[in-house]
Amino acid sequence: MGTRDYARADRTEQRQEAARQLDVDAAVAYFETNGEWPAEPEPSRVITEWSRKSRGRMVRRLCELNYAPLFADDQGQRHGRLPAMVTLTYPGDWMACVPTGRHLKAHLRAFRERYRRAWGEDLACLWKLEFQGRGAPHVHMLCTPPHGHDQRTGLPFRQWLSRTWADVVDAQDPDERARHEVAGTGVDYAEGLRASDPRRVSAYFLGHNTSGPGGKEYQHRVPEQWQEPGAGPGRFWGYWVLRPVTAIVEVTPDTAVAAARVMRRWSRAQGRIRVVTRPRVEGGQPVNRDAVVEGLTGAQMMREPRRVRYRKTRVRAVLLPKSRGWIAVNDGPAFAADLARYLMTLTGDG
Repeated sequence: MGTRDYARADRTEQRQEAARQLDVDAAVAYFETNGEWPAEPEPSRVITEWSRKSRGRMVRRLCELNYAPLFADDQGQRHGRLPAMVTLTYPGDWMACVPTGRHLKAHLRAFRERYRRAWGEDLACLWKLEFQGRGAPHVHMLCTPPHGHDQRTGLPFRQWLSRTWADVVDAQDPDERARHEVAGTGVDYAEGLRASDPRRVSAYFLGHNTSGPGGKEYQHRVPEQWQEPGAGPGRFWGYWVLRPVTAIVEVTPDTAVAAARVMRRWSRAQGRIRVVTRPRVEGGQPVNRDAVVEGLTGAQMMREPRRVRYRKTRVRAVLLPKSRGWIAVNDGPAFAADLARYLMTLTGDG
């Protein structure tokens, strides 16, 4: 549920056009002075962790995707393959193989191309980047591994996966390469079968209970080796072949408010919570409500520094607080149909 401020969008476009014009004028002035065009600016952004906004965008996108290509071929015929969680890791000396996030994305592109040549189809999957405790990156892929054998080498999928990923990473040390070919990949059908709907997929990719003990939040923090401008991981998640399927319907403001109220009540009924960090002061923080503090003891108490600790607290999550936002459901068309019938009873239409 959202709105669009056309006046604001127009002002934003005007500012962007003015900024582009200034950049062009500065580049022309530099060329006239130095006889050459200025060099591309060096990257300055440093990524230290997976942002909250990116997590929200991932959950929303996973609920909008059409997952049919995972279970059907290009002609729409079901191939009867089971979903699995494929894991791609790096060897011990991982910095020699993947010094920046751009190298990792190049490895993924090369792996996708080799899959297409070996199995005669594009790789339909969801992928998520994480980091191990030692700092090495690894990638999880939810896909449906093919049956049979590789068209070129005659290997089954597991053996083809191990050999191909080792070739893509190309560890220079022979012993390291041999160990990586043996233990550098994994195929988990049990985890793939548990991802039976988009919400469960989102829970897995978010790291299950990331804030509790034993959570996987540390896997979302970028290692120090990649915390340099231009060396960051880029996107933490993505998808191949799959495409979003959405429909946009314009409604009146009154209808939008009524629909948002229903969606907000539905989300509250799910008992969803979020974790927030709040300060705690031992003994409480004294607050002076009078104009004058009486006595030496009172003055000393007001000036005394108190030790502040921070603790994580679970609070009820409130969605669509201003009648704008979205909720994640497993059957969007059915939920939308029920919502439409309810709104029709309010307006008296139909």
